[in-house]
Amino acid sequence: MDANALKAMQAPIKEKYHDAPEAAVVTFTAEGSVGEGVTCSVRTSQALIEAGLHPATGGSGMHACSGDMLLEALVACAGVTLNAVATALGYEIGEARVRAEGDLDFRGTLGVARDAPVGFRDIRLAFELGGSLSEDQRVTLLKLTERYCVVYQTLVNAPNVNVAMR
Repeated sequence: MDANALKAMQAPIKEKYHDAPEAAVVTFTAEGSVGEGVTCSVRTSQALIEAGLHPATGGSGMHACSGDMLLEALVACAGVTLNAVATALGYEIGEARVRAEGDLDFRGTLGVARDAPVGFRDIRLAFELGGSLSEDQRVTLLKLTERYCVVYQTLVNAPNVNVAMR
């Protein structure tokens, strides 16, 4: 897709959201079913994913890990956003790769040490681009990718999360 095709595709959507801001608010939903052996099955748009304990907490390694899934969501969103921004700007990024890594101290989630955080303490997101972009273009591309990546922005500016049990 080129910049003109992307702009043509998004123009009516942007106009709609400009004229009716409430139409831009979309509620996303994810559901899971708790299963046997400390698992939870989550239906994605492409497949049913069975998540389970990470091997560092006693899991077999045969199930998806929600920590991995979080990083995978970050990589997917950052990659799509990078691609869309590059397309809109007319940048040729060539072969591009996105990688996320995160450090998690499992003492926190296992309740071994109260001072150990539950969750990732550090996440690193990196892009490798094959195109011949100038340094200014790379800076712009990174800045705009950070600005418009939903998962990145959600992690950096955590929303309120309300929990209920019925």
